[in-house]
Amino acid sequence: MMQETLRLFVAAALPQDLKEYLVQARQAYDEPGIRAVPTENLHLTLFFLGNVAGSALAHIRQTLTQVAQRYEPFVLTLEQVEPVPKRTAPRLIWARFEPHPGFTQLSRELTQLLSATPPKQEKFIPHITLCRFRKDLPVPAHLPLVTPDQKMVFPVNTLALWQSQLASPHPVYTIMESFWLGGT
Repeated sequence: MMQETLRLFVAAALPQDLKEYLVQARQAYDEPGIRAVPTENLHLTLFFLGNVAGSALAHIRQTLTQVAQRYEPFVLTLEQVEPVPKRTAPRLIWARFEPHPGFTQLSRELTQLLSATPPKQEKFIPHITLCRFRKDLPVPAHLPLVTPDQKMVFPVNTLALWQSQLASPHPVYTIMESFWLGGT
């Protein structure tokens, strides 16, 4: 009998006001070679698990419960929306937040506890992927950087276990369970 595998990641869901701002901000990149991530798929990734055996689900849930209890909620501040990794050769448009020790420590601990292999030294940059570039079309010239004209904050109070089901034209993301930070 073949064992069920699930494609999973740990992420924070976005508050509605931030989601609305980001959907508006990404209109600056409305070009033929750039595909917007569906609004319902926007999230802040903390750790991508990938394909996981269904039998590992109980362990993952237990780990997330324990980790969430050890961290207090924190607030991220949006820095800017930008093409990455380089403006001249981008693959993504993302909303980058100011570095925050709470985010960094939480991402690092999740990586250490949930990685199948020992984690390499990673730089944890809080971001939300807004768009992806099509590989079959040229990159538009003069891509802007979008800086918020007022302070945009993202209170991170929960983390969630999400399932990703590959589909066309976009994957379908579903929150399986949420975990309150601070154990509240």
